[in-house]
Amino acid sequence: MNTVPLVMQITRLEATHLGDLVDQFAELVGDPSGDDPAVLRLVPDAYTDDPEAAREFRDVTERDLLRRRHRDAQLVRASLSPAATLASVATAGAEGWEEVDLVLDPETVQAWMRTLAAVRLVIASRLGITDEDQHDDGDPRFGVYDWLGYRLEGLIRAIDDAKTAER
Repeated sequence: MNTVPLVMQITRLEATHLGDLVDQFAELVGDPSGDDPAVLRLVPDAYTDDPEAAREFRDVTERDLLRRRHRDAQLVRASLSPAATLASVATAGAEGWEEVDLVLDPETVQAWMRTLAAVRLVIASRLGITDEDQHDDGDPRFGVYDWLGYRLEGLIRAIDDAKTAER
């Protein structure tokens, strides 16, 4: 695993939007509704062929898994604070496009990866995406979903680059 901090560039506008998404995600997993399909997608059944075993496993693991997801979201939110400084995205102007370097330690990088993937799952659930065939590139509702994928892919590339540089 990478032991060197990663530097990620993000605009203030992106950071502010992402901060809002992460706050909403933290709220969702911090006080989950037992029947919310998005939350259920975050804690999938371990035993798809045995509903009783799946329920028992969920009873034992769900609370801890959602707590970890909440802690990850808090770590991501804290790491965004140097960039997410806009009072309003609607009136940001040129300041919104200013890029900020975020320095992420290895633990925070892992929290970012898990959180971005989880937020994408929640959005996919809300949009009704269960497989790639249901994604419509021309539908603007998929913009945030795609952007999160772009950010996640960029983070993975940065990790790979850092590993290569360490060798």
